[in-house]
Amino acid sequence: MPSFPLLEAIFIFLLSGVRPSHPLQEVHVSRETIGKISAASKMIRCSAAVDVLFLIDGSYSVGKGSFERSKHFAVTVCDALDIGPERVRVGALQFGSVPRLEFPLDSFSSPREVKANMKSMVFKWEELHALASEPREQHVLMAEQVEDATNGLLSTLSKSDICTVVSPDCQVQPHPCERKTLETVRELMGSALCWRGSRGTDAVLVALCPFSSWKRVVLTHPATCYRTTCPGACDSQPCQNGGTCVPEGLDRYHCLCPPAFGGEANCAPKLSPECRIDVLFLLASSAGTTLEGFLRAKAFVKRFVQDSLGEDSRARVGVARYSGELMVAVPVGEYQDVPDLLRSLDGIPFGGGATLTGGALRQAAERGFGSAARTGQDRPRRVVVLLTESPSQDDVAGPARRARARELLLLGVGTEAVRAELEEITGSPERVLVYAGPHDLFRQTRELQGKLCSRPPPGCQARSLDLVFALDASASVGPENFARMQSFVRSCALRFDVNPDVTQVGLVVYGGQVRVAFGLDTHATRAAVLRAVSQAPYLGGVGSAGTALLHIHDRVMTVQRGARPGVPKAVVVLTGGLGAEDAAVPVRKLRNNGVSVLVVGVGPVLREALRRLAGPRDSLLHVATYADLRHHQDALIQWICGEAKRPVNLCKPSPCMHEGTCILQNGSYRCECQDGWQGPHCGKRSLRGDAPKARGSRRDPSQQLPRSEHPGR
Repeated sequence: MPSFPLLEAIFIFLLSGVRPSHPLQEVHVSRETIGKISAASKMIRCSAAVDVLFLIDGSYSVGKGSFERSKHFAVTVCDALDIGPERVRVGALQFGSVPRLEFPLDSFSSPREVKANMKSMVFKWEELHALASEPREQHVLMAEQVEDATNGLLSTLSKSDICTVVSPDCQVQPHPCERKTLETVRELMGSALCWRGSRGTDAVLVALCPFSSWKRVVLTHPATCYRTTCPGACDSQPCQNGGTCVPEGLDRYHCLCPPAFGGEANCAPKLSPECRIDVLFLLASSAGTTLEGFLRAKAFVKRFVQDSLGEDSRARVGVARYSGELMVAVPVGEYQDVPDLLRSLDGIPFGGGATLTGGALRQAAERGFGSAARTGQDRPRRVVVLLTESPSQDDVAGPARRARARELLLLGVGTEAVRAELEEITGSPERVLVYAGPHDLFRQTRELQGKLCSRPPPGCQARSLDLVFALDASASVGPENFARMQSFVRSCALRFDVNPDVTQVGLVVYGGQVRVAFGLDTHATRAAVLRAVSQAPYLGGVGSAGTALLHIHDRVMTVQRGARPGVPKAVVVLTGGLGAEDAAVPVRKLRNNGVSVLVVGVGPVLREALRRLAGPRDSLLHVATYADLRHHQDALIQWICGEAKRPVNLCKPSPCMHEGTCILQNGSYRCECQDGWQGPHCGKRSLRGDAPKARGSRRDPSQQLPRSEHPGR
């Protein structure tokens, strides 16, 4: 059996019958703090190899109620222990007049078994203070709440190597507390006449003698305790207009609002009346969404109406549901009275059937706004808010593109499962709200209010461009930040018209190796690019930006891999800075071949190394954190669009394959091929090895290489 270090004894008294001569540490906290420290206790894990023995007082003076509370405390502590034969072993002993071993350290090997046997202990029938470890104020604890006692114990152990706090945002901090003892002291009460005999004489002396009384008093001793605290949901003060935030664990809360804002999310002001909009809510009512999801969507619309519509509001609301067909249940602007509108929502039935979101978008654009569609300068902005939890079973790209062409703003609200589809429908991740559960959904009403009047700047969709993103997927970035980079790339891709005749997009990821997630000619639609970006692998390992850029130069930005002659080319590198020291030469090689390179450095990057990559035109964008990438999207798009307008050298990069030579001639180019090769781009083998060099063909600069001529097609 392996050897384990011994945890001598850690005791926290939760006993109402403890004798008053024992020193006890008293801790009093508010209910709000109890909620936070209870949640913080769940963020602590104790995984070191250690033996833990619970000594539970089962004496008569304790009583059954306190005994049950002690059991509950022990079970709560076990939730933080990594119980197993090779890690934490747990035993329990009940003591009174006679000690009794409930179960030894090696009895159970799983948390479930330990907690079940702890709960099954029966109260039997003394003093543990002398056994507790030093300093005793940390190991003998009298707490008002079991949660605070658990937190205090685990916080003390976190100072050693036994327990660790899982979340880096949580901190173990000292705080002043008091240790109290109930002791018997003698107190001088005054003096009185007393008679004393005198030695050697028969005389009796009368004198004043002091007299005292014995009192039991509580003595207070200052002490230092430890408590683990984690950021709470109310720390950011989310409740506005004098509202009171009430936490519900680490990440949930609700607001107690003043009467004027009682129906508002976070006690927020109502939708600005200056925003003149007609809003059509489009609710998925298919079998894939389920009845529960449909009812959730209706409840969300109700919350939005209550939060947003008032007497002075210039917003008008309509509701439609769809599965196989679109049904406009509440025409836009039909109800001006909020109670009437809410009652009409209750009567919308669930449909079931297929999820044909594309067809619903087409019908919503054609007839969703009906007679409410005013004309001329008096026409308000028209918005379709799509709520769905189920992927569409028909094409959404074409109908969404035609709806946006009609100057409809499309916003999407859904789960993570449909995020990519909603981004394709709306045209931007900034127009998509993703929720994790019902409570999270209802908190999105405020965010939706802000998006109704936003107008994101357009991209350069009409420009031809070959664009490659290179993402740092090394261990220094981590999977969470890599996912943020993926989201950023999807957001940028939505700003371009992706097809073989306009913009082509490729993606390379690098870490311990370099991998082409997809090449320039792999995906011919924006929807396919969005899906492929989401599926790009996180690699880990040590990354080399230089190796990745050489890979792009040799195997991605080539005619063989779909690069088009006469089309501007750009590479965007997203990196945390590590591994960029070797990239200066590859960057120069790309730029010398007509490929623009922008380096996006995130976090405390190696500034000098990245500055060398920026080149003479200072193509460097610094972002403070990965979460801030989205705030720099417009700057990146502006740079890309600027590069798309620059003059193009038809021979850079060379369109000639197999070491053919590109020669500019009269506004076009031709390829002189090596022996054994022929064709416009030296892509075909000669029938005779000694055939003369093919002179190639002249091309108009605006003409693109036919996709059928791409090798590997």
